[in-house]
Order: sequence, then structure tokens, then C-alpha cells
Amino acid sequence: MTSSMAASHSVGKVAKDVIFGASAACRKAVDKYGSAKVTNATIGAIMDDNGQLACIPIVEKVLRTLPINDLISYAPISGVPDYLDMTTSLTFGDHRPDGYTAAVATAGGTGGIHHTIWNYTETGDSVLTSDWFWGTYNMLCREVGRKLVTYPLFDEKQNFNIAGFTAEVDKLMSKQNSLLIIINTPAHNPTGYSLTETDWSDVLDVCREHAKKSDKKITIMVDIAYIDFAGEKNETRKFMRQFSDLPDNILTIFTFSMSKGYTVYGQRCGAMIGLSSSKEVITEFADINKYTSRSTWSNINHGAMALLVAINKDTALQKQFEAERDALYQMTRRRGAIFMEEAKACGLNALPYKAGFFLSIPAKDSAAVCDKMHDDLIFAVPLKAGVRIAVCSVPTDKMRGMAVKVLKALHSAE
Repeated sequence: MTSSMAASHSVGKVAKDVIFGASAACRKAVDKYGSAKVTNATIGAIMDDNGQLACIPIVEKVLRTLPINDLISYAPISGVPDYLDMTTSLTFGDHRPDGYTAAVATAGGTGGIHHTIWNYTETGDSVLTSDWFWGTYNMLCREVGRKLVTYPLFDEKQNFNIAGFTAEVDKLMSKQNSLLIIINTPAHNPTGYSLTETDWSDVLDVCREHAKKSDKKITIMVDIAYIDFAGEKNETRKFMRQFSDLPDNILTIFTFSMSKGYTVYGQRCGAMIGLSSSKEVITEFADINKYTSRSTWSNINHGAMALLVAINKDTALQKQFEAERDALYQMTRRRGAIFMEEAKACGLNALPYKAGFFLSIPAKDSAAVCDKMHDDLIFAVPLKAGVRIAVCSVPTDKMRGMAVKVLKALHSAE
């Protein structure tokens, strides 16, 4: 009897998402105990202090007033030209690096990550990221026959582990002629960490050293999905200046996402912006990623692109948008600050949170810790190396006292 019709490379694929599993457990608790008694720290989207999904008010207003043709018509395969220009400007702010650039619209930030892995690595290659990482990186690599390997993100003093990074780059470059490095910063998922200017200088020095060999190629993909919730917009982009005039065998790709910065998660709209000192490399970037878009999803949500253009071409709308988004940023910042202050006070070892949607606590058995947290009706996400707390989704009043309860669960699970 036939048990599978799938091709050999697809047999056995099952998407086991611990995030959605944790959310499902939380929903059951809400049904039993009521939402007021339950703390949902699983959701990777901003919830207001009433527990409702937050949308930037002017975003909703502009989206509902867009012409119908902007909502239903096909968009160009590479994206609406004004959208591509604006996402490039928004990515760099006042710190645009010297070099050639091009942009291609993608299905959220995830689409840009997919294209980067597919077009800039060979079958069987290893892709490098930190040991604390968004789990979908691994799925994206495995789907196209690549392997995700990691370096330790933090050293013993919880600073960026440049020694660990260097060792892993050296190891992989001795085996491969090309290497893709994925760095999610600022406001890293799942720790909330941001690389400093010095961290970036050290990372680029390592890459330049390997680029001295003309037969080697390095692609640095900077996942900036959370950059608009990382601090003042130009301060958080200062590091980008360091990417000016890199050797032409180093390509930098920034993956831009509207999901977080515009609170339109389900619209699935983003962009990938390529930067190189070589005009030919950037021409190729635009061509091959457009080709992959056509063969993957054809084109991107026209309405979401029109939304971004409408807001950013009108100075008054843009000013209102930035003020309203900053209010959400300040809310998430306060929540994170409460947890980190209380963690320090009670002796809970939380990883160095700078900003963003998430923070994390190291744990040997994260699933057991999360189960113990259920005793206090707190629901979080168990990761391989620890517990992820979504500060973006926890109302401010429920954030108070959580660190002590996490510490209690950690001790109980040991």
C-alpha cells in the first residue's frame, strides 16, 4: 500500500513550530481561566496594554483609503519603483554607505532571507549564524539543501563573542569557497541584543581578511526586521557606514520588513537591499533575485507597497507615522526595562537585552521551565538554549513580577 507520493527530498518534512504550540497552550488556559489571569509571552507581534493586537493608527487610516487599483492590481515583479527607492532610503537613514545598491521586493523579511540563501550559497554549503537564532533560519536552509551552523553569540562576560565568530568563519572558509553569514541586529530575535560599532568593526575585519583571497566570496546578510524598535532611527543605523567600500568579493544584503515597522504582519511585504563596491555584482543581484521572485511567488502585495509609498511621500503623514510608531516602541522599551531591572534585583540571569520584541533566559531544560511557568499561568516559548519572553505582547502591568516567577520556575525545573 502506497504510504507516500512525495519526492525523496520532501519525505518526512513536518513543520513543528514551538511558538505556535506554546500559543495554543496559552489559548486553552485563557478559555479556562480568562485572559485577565493569563500572561501570553509567546506572540511575536505588538499587543497593547489591553491585550489587543496593535496597529499604528495612521497605517490603518491610509490603508483603508488607498485607491482600489492599488490594492488589487499586479505589481512589477521587482516591486513598485517608488517603494524600492523608499525602502532603500529607510534602510540606511542618514548613514547610507558608499557603494552600488539595488532593491527587490520580497514576501516579508523571510522572502529576502530565502532568496539570499538560494542565490548566494551552493548546494550542501553551511550557512553561519549565532547559536541564539530565529528557528526559521534552519528551515529555510534545510528546504534548499543547505546546513545551518552556529557560533556562540556571547562570551563568558555576555559580550559579543568575536573569538567564537572568528573561529567558525576560519573553519568554514577552509572548507568552502563562499560563505553566507546571517546576523540579526539590532534588537536580535530572540535575545534583544544589538551589536555595537566595535562588534561590527571586528566582524568586518574578519571578513576582509578572508576576502584577501580572490577565490573566496563572503555574503553578509543583515536581518534588520526589528530595527524600528531598537532606538532612535539614525543612531541604530550608524553601523551601516562601516559597509562602505568593502572588497568586491564581499556582498552585503539588508533584509527590510514592513511586518514590525508598519504593524502589517499579515500583508507579507518586505525588501532585500544589496550593497557592493562592484556595479556588476549589484546588476547581477537585481537580475537573479527578480528571477527567483518570479519563480517563487511571482510578485508582492501591491497594497502594502502603496501604503509605504503613500505615508513616506507626504511629510505630514510621515511625521505622524513616526510619532505613533515611537509610542509603540516606548511601550515595548518600558516593558523590557521592567523585566531586566527585576531580573537583576532577584538574580535571574537574563541575556543582555538592548531593545526589541524579545528577551531570553538561558536554561538547560527550557521545556521544563516553561511547563513550571504554567503554574503561574505564564506562557513563553522554549528554545534549544533557553526561554524566550515576548515583551512585545505582554501588557506592562503583567510584566511586573514576572522575573521572580521565571526564576522560581527555573529553580523548580533544575
